Amino acid sequence: MKPLPTWRYMVEMARYRPRLYLLHAVLWGAFDLSYLLAGLVARAFFDALTGQARLSVGAWGLIALLAALAMSRVALWLSAGLVEIILRFTMSGLARRNLLRRVLERPGALALPYSAGETISRFRDDAYQAEDNMDWSDEIVSHGLLAVVAFLILLSINVRMTLAVILPLVAVVAIAQRASAALERYRAASSEATSQVTGAIGDILAAAQTMQATGAEERVVARFRRLNERRRAAMLADRLATQTLNAITGNAVSVGAGLIMLLAASGLRSGSLTVGDFVLFITYLGLIADFTAGLGEYLAVYRQTGVAFARMGALVDAAPPAALVEHAPLYLRGPLPPAAEPAPAGADRLTLVEARGLTYHHPQSGHGIAGVDLYLPRGSVTVVTGRIGAGKTTLLRAFLGLLPPEAGEVRWNSRAVDDAASFLIPPRAAYTPQTPRLFSETLRQNILLGLPDDPATLAAAVRGAALERDVQELEAGLETLVGAHGVRLSGGQAQRAAVARMLARGAELLVIDDLSSALDVETERMVWERLFSGDPVTCLMVSHRRAALLRASHIIVLKDGHVEAQGDLASLLASCAEMRSLWRDASDSAALERSGG
Repeated sequence: MKPLPTWRYMVEMARYRPRLYLLHAVLWGAFDLSYLLAGLVARAFFDALTGQARLSVGAWGLIALLAALAMSRVALWLSAGLVEIILRFTMSGLARRNLLRRVLERPGALALPYSAGETISRFRDDAYQAEDNMDWSDEIVSHGLLAVVAFLILLSINVRMTLAVILPLVAVVAIAQRASAALERYRAASSEATSQVTGAIGDILAAAQTMQATGAEERVVARFRRLNERRRAAMLADRLATQTLNAITGNAVSVGAGLIMLLAASGLRSGSLTVGDFVLFITYLGLIADFTAGLGEYLAVYRQTGVAFARMGALVDAAPPAALVEHAPLYLRGPLPPAAEPAPAGADRLTLVEARGLTYHHPQSGHGIAGVDLYLPRGSVTVVTGRIGAGKTTLLRAFLGLLPPEAGEVRWNSRAVDDAASFLIPPRAAYTPQTPRLFSETLRQNILLGLPDDPATLAAAVRGAALERDVQELEAGLETLVGAHGVRLSGGQAQRAAVARMLARGAELLVIDDLSSALDVETERMVWERLFSGDPVTCLMVSHRRAALLRASHIIVLKDGHVEAQGDLASLLASCAEMRSLWRDASDSAALERSGG
């Protein structure tokens, strides 16, 4: 979807915490106002010293007033700085929270449009850009109002001198406006190059073993160097353009100060300009110059913020653009709300689960499934089998809503399920994928994943997954850190840890994708025995292994995304050539494993 104008995002973010945003503006406005007042006091002080003005409070009174103003500026600076930290964290926190929410709402099996590293870059850098823009936006307004007041005061003193000083600064604003489009292009190129480098780092770390096994280290490093060189060039162009604009602004201040020196000399000689007026011009020139410099920089920041929101929006392209700034609680103070407990099955206790006409095709390859039906009565074990690429995993994912089906419906106890992804979760259904996702936490935490630490439930889940002996052999038992992606566990241990995670949920329906692909024959036999030894289990699984096929009450044979045949094992072996071929392959594999080949 097309992103919103940048100002629309800003308005929604300001409305999220209007009092905080207003307090931030007021405090920085008061800080700038103290600078304005200090200039007037300094003017009176120097005019009094030269005898060009009389003061009722005296010189010492003015010194005390200047000291009070200085102390108030310190207090305002500290207070405004604290509020600014809170405002910044709140604004970027809102953007990141909404970005994460929309990413999590994507169908679980759909890949992100960008690599993990590039995605993290958008969470980090682009959300920071939005935060930076909100910090600038109210400050530049209050600073601008005070700059106008300062300009009017100077205008009342000497029109010719004021206009001569201001014209270079006005020229700077015009240059900044003209340059903003170029700055936007440079920032877009810089952000894109940075994302590519970050993404490459993530890919390299994730595939380190593959690179070593294939001897591709030198080629990968060479590609990374090319990406980093492009990033260096893009960032250099971005930084050079920004610094050039800042240099032009800073030099305009020097030009203004020089003009004041030249024009003030004749005024001081003729008496039309007092020493205090001269000091006021110098003081207010800095205030006005700071505003014009800030305005030029803010115009660049504003353009760059538009790029940042466009990049974040591309990450969640299915969501409406306003979702990035949707108002939601952040819980920055106090205890976090308790995690929602899974609702008991209750009236949703499984009697029959059906899927009719499930259809999904992968956009890149066109492969998938078409018109597949499932019939899963309570206590049944349904096995989906077929060759590689037949659509087995796609069927499970479309059934669970992890892929958005193009057609078909799912019914739970004869009731239509509108959103399978949010309905077929514990305690109704639990899923173990073929390649389980483990986190760099302890084994206990990977199994529970937020569930209450009930020793009985945990022990039953570990035993059901035939994992208890492995736990005893691990150096810290259940407290063993498994490492990134479970790297400290074997493939079979990782799969059984995922099974334990599934069993700990106490779900009505177990959905398993090729559970035994990394298990030896004996461990596989033990897992199946324990899985089906207790109360009747309702199970939908993908497998080509004999142990699973022998336990199936119903088998679905997929071929090229369509149901080739279905029924019990005996009838399929008698009537389906594809099933006989799969059975021979399974028998050969089992014999090879038993022989240690």
